[in-house]
Amino acid sequence: MTSQDVREGVPLTNLDQQLFAESGATKRDLLDYLDAVSARLLPVLADRPLSVVRVLRGQDAFMQKNLPKYTPEWVPRVKLWAETSKRNVSYALCNDRRTLLWFGNQRAIEYHPTLTRIDHEAGPTHLIMDLDPPEGAAFGVAVAGAQLVRRALADAGLAGALKTSGSKGVHVFVPLAPGQAMDDVAAATRAVAARAERLDPDLATTAFIREDRHGKVFLDSTRAGGATVVAAYSPRVRPGVRVSFPVPWSDAENVTPDDFTVHSAVKLLGGDDPWVAEMPAPQQLPADLVEEGHTIPIARVAAMHEGKRRARARRESGESE
Repeated sequence: MTSQDVREGVPLTNLDQQLFAESGATKRDLLDYLDAVSARLLPVLADRPLSVVRVLRGQDAFMQKNLPKYTPEWVPRVKLWAETSKRNVSYALCNDRRTLLWFGNQRAIEYHPTLTRIDHEAGPTHLIMDLDPPEGAAFGVAVAGAQLVRRALADAGLAGALKTSGSKGVHVFVPLAPGQAMDDVAAATRAVAARAERLDPDLATTAFIREDRHGKVFLDSTRAGGATVVAAYSPRVRPGVRVSFPVPWSDAENVTPDDFTVHSAVKLLGGDDPWVAEMPAPQQLPADLVEEGHTIPIARVAAMHEGKRRARARRESGESE
C-alpha cells in the first residue's frame, strides 16, 4: 500500500505516519475520516475564520491562526485585525473538500471556527455553553450539568443541541436568529450559566478561578464574542483521536467521549447528520435574559481582578507567592 495518494488534486503524503503518541491512528486514518465526514463538517466551518490545531511529527501540538506563506493560493481566506497582537491575521475559510484535505495533509487535527461568519453584521450564530467536569469525575457529571443548562434554557423559552467536546466535557449550542448584538449574546450566555448554577449550586459553578470550583462542573460562559469553539465532527488531539460528536439529549447518559473516535464515528453516523437533526430552529434571545446578563461581570475579567486582589493580600500578609 502506497504512503501517498491524490484527492481533489491535493497530494496526500506520509500517510502511514502515526499522528501523535497515544493516537492509535495514522495520518491516513485522519484523512479518511475527514473525507468521510466532509459533507457534515464543511457546513459548520463554511465562511467562518478558522483556527486549527496541528501536530507536526515529533513536535507538540500548536494552534495555528495565521495561514503559513506556503499555503496554496486556492485556499479561501480572510484578513482580520487581531487586537492582541496588533496585526492583520490571514485566516483560512474551510469552505470545500479540497481545502479540508489540504489541512488534513498539514496534520491539522482540530478545527476551531469562530462563532460568527465573515458577515459580522449577522452577529453570532449560536449561544454556546462549555461544560467542564472536575478533575477525575465521570463523564456523567458533565452531562448532569448540561441538563441544568437545558432546564435554564427551557425556562427562558429556548432550546439547544448537545455534543461531546471530544475531551472531558460537553457543549450546548443554542442557534440564534440573525442580527443579535455580540455583547447581548455574551450577556445572555452569562445569564444562562448563572441560572443553571442556581438550579443546583452543589453540582455546578460559574467560578472561573479553578481553586474556587470545589469539585463542581464548571459552566464556562466565555465562549462568546471573538472566541472559537471546536466544531461538531472535529477530531481532537486526545488519546484515540476522539471526535466532538452530537448526542441526542435522550442518549446523553448512555455515552462516553471514548465512544466517538476517528475509527468509530463514521460507522455510528451511517447516512445521518445528527447535528442538523438535533439542532432547533434559530431563536431570539429574551430581553430579560439579556438584561440580567449585562449585570453579571465578564468571568475572565472578574477573575483577573480577583487574582490581583488575592496576590496583593498575600503580599500584605507576608505570605510567599
